[in-house]
Amino acid sequence: MAQRRVAVGAIFTESNHLCGTLTDLACFKRTELRRGEEVLSATDGVLGGALNHLRQRRVEVVPLLFASAVPGGPLTRDCYKSLKEDLLARLRGALPVDGVLMPQHGAAAVDGLGSLDGDLIGAVRHIVGPAVPIVATLDCHAHVTAEMVEHSNALLAWETYPHRDTFTTGVRGARLLVDCVDGGARPAMAMAKVPVVVGGFMGSTDEGPFSDVMRHAKSLERRAGVLSTSAFLVQPHLDLPGMGGGGLVVTGDDPALAASLAAEIATMYWQRRFDLEPRTWKPAEAIADAALHRDGTVLLLETSDCAGGGACGDSVHALRALVDARLDASSLAPVVDPVAAALCHSRGAGAEVRLMLGHGIDRRWGRPFPLVARVERLTNGRFVYTGGIWEGQTGEMGPSAWLRAGNVNILVTTFATYDWADEQFRSAGMDPASAGFIVVKNPMNYRVGYAGRFREVYVLDTPGATPASLRNVKFSRLERPYFPADEDIPGIQPLILRGS
Repeated sequence: MAQRRVAVGAIFTESNHLCGTLTDLACFKRTELRRGEEVLSATDGVLGGALNHLRQRRVEVVPLLFASAVPGGPLTRDCYKSLKEDLLARLRGALPVDGVLMPQHGAAAVDGLGSLDGDLIGAVRHIVGPAVPIVATLDCHAHVTAEMVEHSNALLAWETYPHRDTFTTGVRGARLLVDCVDGGARPAMAMAKVPVVVGGFMGSTDEGPFSDVMRHAKSLERRAGVLSTSAFLVQPHLDLPGMGGGGLVVTGDDPALAASLAAEIATMYWQRRFDLEPRTWKPAEAIADAALHRDGTVLLLETSDCAGGGACGDSVHALRALVDARLDASSLAPVVDPVAAALCHSRGAGAEVRLMLGHGIDRRWGRPFPLVARVERLTNGRFVYTGGIWEGQTGEMGPSAWLRAGNVNILVTTFATYDWADEQFRSAGMDPASAGFIVVKNPMNYRVGYAGRFREVYVLDTPGATPASLRNVKFSRLERPYFPADEDIPGIQPLILRGS
């Protein structure tokens, strides 16, 4: 038998329409931009897992392009055009191929276009034709569109949040694709969606409402004829038609079973919608409550400024409350402020600086505040991820500084980076283990990064591009009704998207 040839390529990022910036090519160059043979050097994450399995199955890997970037605003049209044309040109030059594997995110958007993932998968289908199987892996926060379902043979989502299974999901996707190429799998797929648009704090797969939905979805894989099941939250900070979460099921040539089981997952998700909304605190109230009985580290989750969800990381609402509180306990807080970082580097370590800090990138969510602080240390901003999506990859915060104002220690960076654990703080010489309060700007990964090291967690109610609740967000393209803007929708039935 001739050696099977599988093309591998993707444009991987998560977009946020509430963010005031756009994602350009420089964002990908700072994070991960692999072309051609460079794709083959990946050893971790979803790409590494996929490559590992393809090699074990003695498949010839045809590398295209793999571009990933820290979440942000939609891609500029020029950025998407450049990356898309590069990937498609490599695919055309590699034909014929027996299959295509696309490790996408599923919630990327292009300025003025809409879903990147649907457009790209459709473009790949146009080139390879209807007979060549296409399998894409997705984040469980994907915005699954009709185009994605129509133009692929199977979609598989990550099963954990915090995300611990990127490598194994790459393996799962590659396995199913090779099974399709070899003729052993004839997938039929259906996605069932309900209009639930909620933040990520209650979306853990370790415990809680979404964990229950995920466990039920995965239990269905024990059914005869079921190849794969996925449960989806959705990236709630997109503003696109048809958003929502639910279930996706891939069966062995049984479209009716796929639709029935997908609707079962989506119905369960709808029934748990109220449990997915968190309790929130104003920063000063949270600090005062924690200070009454503090005997360990307290995490202040400023989820509204989550770079992992596409925010700019420049909020200082929680930081300002810590400065104003004048606590005896030390505290840590991050902020993206390229002007402040440059000032610190120009003045040098040990200098006292006077500056207006924060809200310099996405100015809609607050005002800078005046601060006098000492520059404790300067760094180049490089660190290595210890897990998650980019495990083993180098993160680039750009020129960065550790500032101290009283007992408040501030990490000032030039660029926003994804928060997995506490690597950013530690790379600057800061000690999270000794802090009484830590501002964390990710609604979920603190469970990994600070596991066993915190006493209490407060979800903060602050303005920003990634709010803890979407109840008061004014969308322009997402149609009503949807939860939580509409708590009940009489007669609701899951929307079924079917594969071709």
